[in-house]
Amino acid sequence: MNRRVLAASAAATVFALALSGCVAKADLADAISVAITDDGCAVAVDTANAGAVTFALENTGTDVNEFEILADDQLRIVGEKENVTPGQKVDFVAQLEPGDYYTACKFQQVGAPVGLAAFTVTGEASEVSADEQRLSDQAVTEYLAYVRSQASELLPLVEQLAAAYAVGDDAAARELFATTRVPYERIEPTAEAFGDLDPKIDFREVDAVADGIDWTGFHRIEKDLWPPAQGDLNSDGQDAFLDWAPSTPEERRAYADGLVEDVTQLHELVTADDFSVSLSDISNGAIALLDEVAAGKITGEEDWWSGTDLFDFQANVQGAYVAFGAVRALAESKGDEGTELAAEIDAQFTSLNEALAAYGSLDEGFVDYAELTDADKKALSDQVNALAEPLSQLTSTILGV
Repeated sequence: MNRRVLAASAAATVFALALSGCVAKADLADAISVAITDDGCAVAVDTANAGAVTFALENTGTDVNEFEILADDQLRIVGEKENVTPGQKVDFVAQLEPGDYYTACKFQQVGAPVGLAAFTVTGEASEVSADEQRLSDQAVTEYLAYVRSQASELLPLVEQLAAAYAVGDDAAARELFATTRVPYERIEPTAEAFGDLDPKIDFREVDAVADGIDWTGFHRIEKDLWPPAQGDLNSDGQDAFLDWAPSTPEERRAYADGLVEDVTQLHELVTADDFSVSLSDISNGAIALLDEVAAGKITGEEDWWSGTDLFDFQANVQGAYVAFGAVRALAESKGDEGTELAAEIDAQFTSLNEALAAYGSLDEGFVDYAELTDADKKALSDQVNALAEPLSQLTSTILGV
């Protein structure tokens, strides 16, 4: 997951990506400025008209931050822009229906929301043509089907992994770990919308400590399966045994059962009849998945103990491509500019996939991330940046901002 406190390591310094997400079509005169600091989240106005709303974010703080739009229950996330780095200016476009919302930021992307404030959307959503409505409905239908299919693939895989881990069959569990995570990584932005489910399923140890919550899920299991040696450090440069010890058999069963329970809940939520997504959820989800790559995969922080980061990297890219594919026809319907943008995004996805193929595949397996040189990582990060630039324009294009 990408709610990460980036490690203060040389790798993070060299390969942290500046995914600016600049929305080329957004009219900055109409954008709502959001001043982000370590302890503040000042939104210039507290109301907007329904439809595509552009927020012009600027982080003048000392560390990575994120901007969130919450539903009226202050729990459900209806829109978010993660990995806003210090000094960064970036536009975030959300499709908002009339209603009551809240805005907030999250310093270092963990902990309680900062600067929680009411935000009201008034009026009526913009009318669209029959053709645009058809393409929009088609995109939502396609992407909903994809999310539900991935959640359905994920559950039995997690059950197998959990069963092997619980009984101490570490060899089998290690074989299952990376491929089990693939369906989750493809749809992670959807999972992040459900409150504390993503933290339970996918928090790393340093995230749980920073957030003050119990550490559970995939990465708790990962550390047991690839236990550190004395003297090893975690991704924050601290003693790997600080406040940690190998799980007892009883703890293993509890963590295994908890992961199955949480993934079962995720499956039930996305397959419920009343679950849906918006166009901006789909396009911003593609952007968020690429941000996932920048936040943890390039730096090697995601799967610190197993070295299986390239599986997650590829899964994020695949999920982003499916999200893009769902709205591609809608982008192309916007005229030459949309058609050219879609072609550029497609070409950059092809280049990135070709770069990843040099290190393996989901079917055949990937090399341990530790085998990549600094030059290898730099080349991958450059390719991610090349895709990030046109992809960042997707939401504003399809929403006609």
